[in-house]
Amino acid sequence: MSDTITLNNDSPSVQYLCSKDKRLKKVISMVGSITYTIHTNDYAFLVHEIIEQMLSIKAGQKIYSRLESLCGGQITPTAIATLSDAEIRETGTSNAKVTYIQNMTNAVITGELNFEVLKTMSDEEVRKKLTSLRGIGDWTAKMHLIFVLDRPDILPFEDGAFQQSYRWLYKTNDCSPIAVKKKCAKWKPYSSIAARYLYRVLDLGYTKNEFHLFK
Repeated sequence: MSDTITLNNDSPSVQYLCSKDKRLKKVISMVGSITYTIHTNDYAFLVHEIIEQMLSIKAGQKIYSRLESLCGGQITPTAIATLSDAEIRETGTSNAKVTYIQNMTNAVITGELNFEVLKTMSDEEVRKKLTSLRGIGDWTAKMHLIFVLDRPDILPFEDGAFQQSYRWLYKTNDCSPIAVKKKCAKWKPYSSIAARYLYRVLDLGYTKNEFHLFK
């Protein structure tokens, strides 16, 4: 059963962030409470993230849906292992991504990648394990840490959607890792929670208008 989590003004993490960052506090007041469900299909999530790399959300979802249909409605290592490279390519997946998906599938089937073991690892150990697989970089590893493992202190500075809200919130065009890490250091140990609010404010369309702290 999926875990559903609600963040609101009574949440210790939200109270902490509001006390540390007045701009983020304004965003939290704009967004209100957030309810989210933790992804429980670790493998399918990673397949989705591999597919979506360097693509728009819409394009990535279309390809993922085709692959899902090809797998009979659920993407699993067993289902993917029965498909040929050509069949996966027919969904619109690039040659490189087909290789990445097949390599990860093999790692899961052989036990090289064990999702239950990942849950017991530190953030850095998870990152190192996932990025040891070809085709999985820091961005994909961080998405897994945030949205599957629900780790509270992951700063996804590589992510385009995060950067979009970050630029809007702090009125800056400098999204270099050094700049973002410095600006967002005050979020620790709840960087993931802050990121969730930045994702949500983008989804709600607030970033289409200029940010005003006191308006």
